[in-house]
Amino acid sequence: MDLGLQGRTAMVCGSSRGLGRACAAALAAEGVDVLVTGRTPADVERTVAEINARGGGRASGLACDVTTAEGRAALLRALPAADILVNNSAGPAPRAFLDTEEADWPAAAERNMTAPLLLTKALLPGMIARRFGRIVNITSAMVTTPRALMSLSAAPRAGLTAAMKAISLDVARHNVTINNLLPERIDTDRQIFMAEAAARREAISFEEARARQVESIAARRLGRPEEFGAACAFLCSALAGFISGQNLHLDGGSYPALV
Repeated sequence: MDLGLQGRTAMVCGSSRGLGRACAAALAAEGVDVLVTGRTPADVERTVAEINARGGGRASGLACDVTTAEGRAALLRALPAADILVNNSAGPAPRAFLDTEEADWPAAAERNMTAPLLLTKALLPGMIARRFGRIVNITSAMVTTPRALMSLSAAPRAGLTAAMKAISLDVARHNVTINNLLPERIDTDRQIFMAEAAARREAISFEEARARQVESIAARRLGRPEEFGAACAFLCSALAGFISGQNLHLDGGSYPALV
């Protein structure tokens, strides 16, 4: 299937590792020139080299912190007219609401709501003018199924989802789409971190914590990063122009609700 992405450009935030990396690799495989970003220069350089070794679209890299005005400015200087924006940033560690501190909330909002909205605002005018734009936000299953230890993740991501839905209604007529990918238990370093946290919290072994992760998924396996990346690439494609304002769960069939 030709996704019609040859020659497009993409800014993929938080793409030196994990889910963002899977998205950058999938887009590059479709002929997209991708800007790989992350906080750690070595991770960025390694991911750029690996993507370029595979052929397809070219990868370039920029080490920066997207949650800062300086980091966002650097990204926009590097790629001021991106056709595709993938918003992605690591979520906070699991924590009971009563254990949160006042400073935790603005930090979580900046990372998982404000920064994506500001990048979107900066790139939208160009997308509208060119009559092509694809914005994909990597959020979390916590948006639709919040859990007690994840209020710091659920709140800003739900706010981002609401704002992006409103924006999507205004820009669809310009062939600009906005959609959200909601992962649950994709097998990246994040799941190892979550298993380690669960093992400490519940006084169980790491192996038991990992087994519980698998048992929590209807498919009885963790998702593969390349499956996630493929879904992102399709939503960015020319073929997905009639899909906008949607939340797509990638969770092995685990989402329990009808809508």
